[in-house]
Amino acid sequence: MAIIKLTNENFVDEVLKSNVPVLIDFYADWCGPCRMLGPTVEEIANERDDVKVCKVNVDEQNELAITFEIQVIPTLAVMKDGALIKKEVGVKDKAAILAMLGI
Repeated sequence: MAIIKLTNENFVDEVLKSNVPVLIDFYADWCGPCRMLGPTVEEIANERDDVKVCKVNVDEQNELAITFEIQVIPTLAVMKDGALIKKEVGVKDKAAILAMLGI
């Protein structure tokens, strides 16, 4: 499944109405640790059909960053059935991210 770029406009449809867990990667293009995490997030998106993977550029989507109280990037959030299940800061390996998703 391709990575979805989240915006205020598509957030409800892509996240709140999703029938599968949603992994959200909050990042910025200038952030070194975010660039380190990116390939792992992309790998999960390409391998898993049972998870929706989304990215939020905090510089472009400041309202979403505020809504999720993002203070440090990278931050990963997991949403399920419209509710925030987990939120963790920092670079994670693939196993840790899958564990966040309960997979």
